[in-house]
Amino acid sequence: MLGPVQVDGAAVAAPRQRALLAMLALEVGRIVGHEKLIGGLYARPPAGAANALQSQVSRLRRAVPGLVVEHQPAGYRLLAEPAEVDLHLCRELLAAGRGAQALALWRGPALADVDAPFADEARRALAEVFADCVLAGGTTQDLRRLLAEQPLREDVRAALMRSLHRDGHQSEALEVFARGRELLADELGVDPSPALAAAHLDVLRAKAPHRGLPAQLTSFVGREDDLRRVTKWLQDNRLVTLIGPGGTGKTRLAVEVAGRDPGEVAFVDLSATTDVARALLDGVGVREAGLLSTGSTGTAGAGPGGAGSAGVEERLRAALASRHVLLVVDNCEHVVDEAARVLGALLAGCPHVRVLATSREPLGITGETLSPVTALDTEAATRLFLDRARAVRPGFTAEHGLVAEVCRRLDGIALAIELAAARVRSLPLAEITARLDDRFRLLSRGSRTAAPRHRTLHAVVEWSWGLLTAAERDLAARFTVFSGGASLAAVTGVTGSDVDTLTSLVDKSLVESTGDRYRMLDTIRAFCAIHAPDLRERHARWFLAQAQQAEPHLRAHDQVRWLDRLAADHDNLTAAVAWATTHDRGLALELVAALATYYWFRGLRTEAARQADAVLRACGEIAPPGLEQEYAMCLLLAWPVAAGDQSARIRQAADLLALLDAPPRYPVMTMMWGMALGAPENGSQVWHHRNRLLGADPWSAALALVGDGLLARMQGDETRGAQLLRAGAAAFEQVGDRWGAALALTQLGEIALAAGDAAAALGHVGRARGMLEELGATEDTAEAVVATAQARLATGDLDGARDGFDLALTLARRSGARVVQAGAHLGLAELARLTGDHPAALAHCDRAWELTPGGWYGPDEMRCHIALERGRVCRAAGELDQARRHFEEALCRAVGQRNLLTETAVRAELDALTAP
Repeated sequence: MLGPVQVDGAAVAAPRQRALLAMLALEVGRIVGHEKLIGGLYARPPAGAANALQSQVSRLRRAVPGLVVEHQPAGYRLLAEPAEVDLHLCRELLAAGRGAQALALWRGPALADVDAPFADEARRALAEVFADCVLAGGTTQDLRRLLAEQPLREDVRAALMRSLHRDGHQSEALEVFARGRELLADELGVDPSPALAAAHLDVLRAKAPHRGLPAQLTSFVGREDDLRRVTKWLQDNRLVTLIGPGGTGKTRLAVEVAGRDPGEVAFVDLSATTDVARALLDGVGVREAGLLSTGSTGTAGAGPGGAGSAGVEERLRAALASRHVLLVVDNCEHVVDEAARVLGALLAGCPHVRVLATSREPLGITGETLSPVTALDTEAATRLFLDRARAVRPGFTAEHGLVAEVCRRLDGIALAIELAAARVRSLPLAEITARLDDRFRLLSRGSRTAAPRHRTLHAVVEWSWGLLTAAERDLAARFTVFSGGASLAAVTGVTGSDVDTLTSLVDKSLVESTGDRYRMLDTIRAFCAIHAPDLRERHARWFLAQAQQAEPHLRAHDQVRWLDRLAADHDNLTAAVAWATTHDRGLALELVAALATYYWFRGLRTEAARQADAVLRACGEIAPPGLEQEYAMCLLLAWPVAAGDQSARIRQAADLLALLDAPPRYPVMTMMWGMALGAPENGSQVWHHRNRLLGADPWSAALALVGDGLLARMQGDETRGAQLLRAGAAAFEQVGDRWGAALALTQLGEIALAAGDAAAALGHVGRARGMLEELGATEDTAEAVVATAQARLATGDLDGARDGFDLALTLARRSGARVVQAGAHLGLAELARLTGDHPAALAHCDRAWELTPGGWYGPDEMRCHIALERGRVCRAAGELDQARRHFEEALCRAVGQRNLLTETAVRAELDALTAP
């Protein structure tokens, strides 16, 4: 909307639909009321305005494929992430201090091609957002244009003055002030505000020239927000230290910041010296001979801390006592103690000196402001790669996603990206990508004029490694066992190191700290792993203990917190299972079994199935002695994705469970057994044995209620099924298990829908969806969205149903949940049948069939319903013989599943087919 209204770069042709889309996008994710939409679209609402609005929404959906506009009783809402709408992304970027990126989103005047009653007011509000973008990230030209449009805005005038001043146009900056002062007096009869007057004073005070900054041979790319932030901090603080790993671009950022400072600047590189004071003295332009002529004690060549050094420091303070100067002190990390001592004394004795330092760890001086220089974000990293690649290979082009992948794998480290970009002169980009696993060998050619530590990626990391103590090197090497970071407890528990050593690695930029998690960049990990002992078994056993500790909590009131704890370590858990699968099959079985509840309740069933299948293939056909339960758990998890005879795996799991004479170690196993085997005959031996395996704990009691409720439904007793399911939902809520409660509520929704009470169905499913979203269970949430869409279809809300099925497809595809995708396609098939589009209905049925794996109770039930829907479509199309064949297949499957409810529905369809 920040320009003409577009969707993925394409315009919406119809003016009224364009205006409707804009109104919904302004409130993305929120319901916009009918009256507000009508009033915003029509100066004079037509007769039947509600119907006209509904018609416009339908046309908009057709005009923009994939657009999801959901209908609610109170109005309509656009289902999308806020960041998918440029206005909301713009506001997020502004809030994050990324003004240049926010400004880049603007393509012209907001809502430029919208002509509707709401538009003028909306444009006025958006004009303020544009002004904020220009103030936060605009160039001098941007500020000129904005001031021309709003000449009385003093904040814009002050910003333009400062920008002109930074560009060296001091006289023009003063002219801008003079014109503003005259305009304010003539138009408003007021003097300039304090902010505008302060900008005027800053320009007047700037006299001293720049000196000593090294010239740069390449463009500055990707640190615009950092540049503004550090510039601002240097205005308010006398010592700012840029910290971060080697190669991230600290020196370049410091030079760019200093280059925009209006005062005197001196640059001092400490990388090749240990005499900090003498390097500073040379950097500020005081000749050594001047020092010797003062008659100071000691010799000029004395080392740091000696008498000669004291004389140098005295001379340095004398030289800077009254000077207004910014010292850029580069590469402090290898002399950090000495640099801190000398600079601390200098700042204390020279009130007009400011210091911008770069280091891989803080200087630790009182009053120091730290500015971490972290990895470039994907957009900035991609721009840097392309800029440097085109410098060595003019006209270079590449698929944006592939460049972004290279930059991501290089951790957004500026030097690594530049070295990789330089290789495009001799290697295709795909070849560079393929060789990144051996990144130190690939990126071994840098500039011959660069300092040795910056010529190769290996040299950059080796420089940091060389500054570590023996204990720090040991922990850095051991830390590489983690995937995706680790908590403090995990670091100390797995590596055996101490907290002080870990915090020291954080200070030295070898490890990053975010909240309560610690992580290492992949590039640093690759170097440190060369020196690492093999801690993978210890790592796997530590995370097994964490999974076992968490499992009971996943079925209780604090399950969300414990699910989040395991989710934070998902990469570590996956790595532990992968290692154990090839090195310790018993440990792998224990891990998968302990994680089954996490996988199931987090909606990771497809991922869990693949892991369990790999473990089973490693173990072979026979369960290891003493691990029969764990083997059975893997069977119950894995068979939906297993190749071969899936029913044989289910029977094997049932045989192993038949050997149990007490509840299993993990109660979720009983639930999974029921899901896999299907409904047993009431009173059968299997039914009695399964009930004996239910524990006496409250969670198992709730599971029994829900299981009996499901069984009653399948046997055709909807009333008793509903009673048991309500009791089960309440019992699960009492113990704190949202997943179990959501399972029961979803079934209650189906019962209500079958009884014709769509409103009650929406209420039950809505509660279930809220619980599942709280758990972060993507697969289950998608199932709840399907159920919601089915209820909307029953109410006649065809647009709402279509939106719901489309949303469910999107969610299910993200998590790889094929059966849920099949359910969404089945819903779309019913929708197409009801609207008379029989070919589309059959196509959706075919797609649902393709997506449904065979041999599992849940998927086989899905195949039954697909056959039933195919029969209904064929009957509606007049193909009665074909309809009968589909109904007979559905009946066969329903009988096989002992699902009397579905069987009754299918028999009713067959009876109707043969009725005169």
